[in-house]
Amino acid sequence: MEPRVSLITLGVADVHVSRAFYEQLGWEGRETEETVFFQAGGAVIVLWGRAKLAADAQVPDVERPGFRGVALAHNVRSEQEVDEIVEAAEQAGATVTRRAGPTFYGGYSAYFTDPDGHVWEVAYNPGFALDADGSITLPDFE
Repeated sequence: MEPRVSLITLGVADVHVSRAFYEQLGWEGRETEETVFFQAGGAVIVLWGRAKLAADAQVPDVERPGFRGVALAHNVRSEQEVDEIVEAAEQAGATVTRRAGPTFYGGYSAYFTDPDGHVWEVAYNPGFALDADGSITLPDFE
């Protein structure tokens, strides 16, 4: 299996509410059959009804409030970008769970949750350079 993530599907309570949230952040959604797709660099973020996703994966749809053990990250090129994006997310209805500040790795980041509780980190990490298209390549840690 090649190491690649093509799609990240978020099970959501209301596709239209979630689409509006992400579009307020400047993302452009394309909808078909009650499913919304957002181009996110080389991957795609998908919004799909939570019950439909659970049924498709053949897993129980169990509401679990709180942290689910997964965080999505959006890396940016400066501390200022972190602040701007978190402010826009909060204005769009996000809950900021950790205000922007220095990180243990020498960067700067903040966290927020979307309307369905999906955790997002917005981070500036000077050790992870971004290409012109926003893609990231792991540095040599040695």
